[in-house]
Amino acid sequence: MRTLIVLRHAKAAHIPGSADRERPLTERGERDARQAGDEIRAAGLNPDVVLCSPALRTKRTAELAFPEVEISYERDIYEAYPDELLELVRRVDPELGTVVLCGHNPGVHELAVGLAGGDYVFRPGAFAVIEVESAWEELWMGEGRLITLWDPKAH
Repeated sequence: MRTLIVLRHAKAAHIPGSADRERPLTERGERDARQAGDEIRAAGLNPDVVLCSPALRTKRTAELAFPEVEISYERDIYEAYPDELLELVRRVDPELGTVVLCGHNPGVHELAVGLAGGDYVFRPGAFAVIEVESAWEELWMGEGRLITLWDPKAH
């Protein structure tokens, strides 16, 4: 059994004149990112790697949520469609059991729903824990099972 944690970056600021990739987290975003990591660890999940968009808000979310986990910055996550994100997950080392993908909507939300179904909102800082039986390289949409859905606004 493998676990994919799909994490949307936490709440980011909108700064006029600033490039989208350079948007920082708000104070609430910083808190939510830390809490997301705490919730994941409290559930007994210990990620082997974090695949993360290189945008500032995703980098900071991953750093705060997973301070002791290897973070692999993948430029293809930024503005990616769900099938592109799935392809990235398929390239994960087959020996890894728990992987986090930290990215942006709508791609991460559509990936989570595509893998495990459901009808939910995926706000900034939200994550879905999806269990899969397939090897990473053999993963297809619809093969996952939603174990946990966490929304920072509900906590």
